[in-house]
Amino acid sequence: MLMASRQKISRKATGTTATIRRRGPGSDAGDDIGLDALVGHAGYAVRRFQLWIFHDFIKTLAAVDIRPTQYSVMTVIAANPGLSQMAVAKRLGIERARLVHLLDSLEARDFVSRIPSATDRRSHALHLTGRGKTALARFKRLAAEHERHVAEKIGKENREHLLRILAGFT
Repeated sequence: MLMASRQKISRKATGTTATIRRRGPGSDAGDDIGLDALVGHAGYAVRRFQLWIFHDFIKTLAAVDIRPTQYSVMTVIAANPGLSQMAVAKRLGIERARLVHLLDSLEARDFVSRIPSATDRRSHALHLTGRGKTALARFKRLAAEHERHVAEKIGKENREHLLRILAGFT
């Protein structure tokens, strides 16, 4: 029988501690895993939320086989036709080598085309293909469903507040 995970958080005069007690498949019934100061670290909490976000995004868009970074790249290209690979990589904080691989996969699916730049022979202008534009419209509908899941998880007002807080990091 599967039992839900239970989290116990306690604060002591000497600092913040937390214990995670998990019961279920793959865990010992008495395991207590302390998180100590991690409970008070914004980075740890953001990372845990990011993992949940990515998992839900991937699950919600599984039928169309699109990953968060692919979606981001296609969205930026759609909003800025003709942008160079370097500009996309810089704007989204993606390593150039990783972006090349990602663009190869999007090009193989006929979602993106790389056209030699008219102004710089060393670079390519990125465009969505007709198929890419159609696919992105579907991806955006599914991404909106994912955003509804986020609002259900943390509340609509909290989601909006979180977006305002994080706006300075985009």
